[in-house]
Amino acid sequence: MAEKKTLPGFSEKHYRHQVRPKGLAAFSVKVKETDLLVHARKDLTALATDLVLHCRHQIETYIEAHPEFAVSLHPLAVQDPAPRIVREMAQAAARAGVGPMAAVAGAIAHHVGMALLSMESGSREILIENGGDLFIKTDKPVIVGLYAGNSPLSFRIGLRIRPRSMPTAVCTSSGTVGHSLSLGKADAVCVVAPSGALADAAATAVGNGIRSKRDISKGIELGRRIPGVTGLMAVVGSEMGVWGGLELVPL
Repeated sequence: MAEKKTLPGFSEKHYRHQVRPKGLAAFSVKVKETDLLVHARKDLTALATDLVLHCRHQIETYIEAHPEFAVSLHPLAVQDPAPRIVREMAQAAARAGVGPMAAVAGAIAHHVGMALLSMESGSREILIENGGDLFIKTDKPVIVGLYAGNSPLSFRIGLRIRPRSMPTAVCTSSGTVGHSLSLGKADAVCVVAPSGALADAAATAVGNGIRSKRDISKGIELGRRIPGVTGLMAVVGSEMGVWGGLELVPL
């Protein structure tokens, strides 16, 4: 079960040095392709690792019975009984018009984050990064920097997420950076949504439709029509399109 978004230049995870929430402990969780950076009020490595293993086991077990789930580039109806995370991936993919594995990284980050928030032994604040996909629930505003490869806008623009909007997901797809499958040429498509699976799938869908700067407006319009998406931005070279109630800040 290969996750997407292992970005070149990101292999050393240098971008993770940009993430330094004050007052939160940082720790990593690595299980096969899954590589999380987690910030919480205390070190929850063992608990977070168990949650990742559980998520992956559910997805991998479903794929063993339904191999098409792992390779389809189009939405698939899940066969009951299916784990909740599998159903959420399939539902998000159906809304966005992509294959269900386009939602896997965001879905795992979201499920691990929500579980850590709900457990008595967990944390009231959680920030999880999974290959460029974020799950965020903190008591203070968070600024997310936009990485867009060689674009001059890369790390020049930030997205401020306020606590009233949390928990939320911020997921990014790129057609010019990384090994993830994208049919487009956008340097970055960043989507905000309450669901990690939906934000991840929608970012892929919008990115697939952007082949040049001329397609930015078309991509934004596509994202606007995906139910549940609350904001998005798309970058190609030096040009950017933005939609939704996003609060952008210079970096």
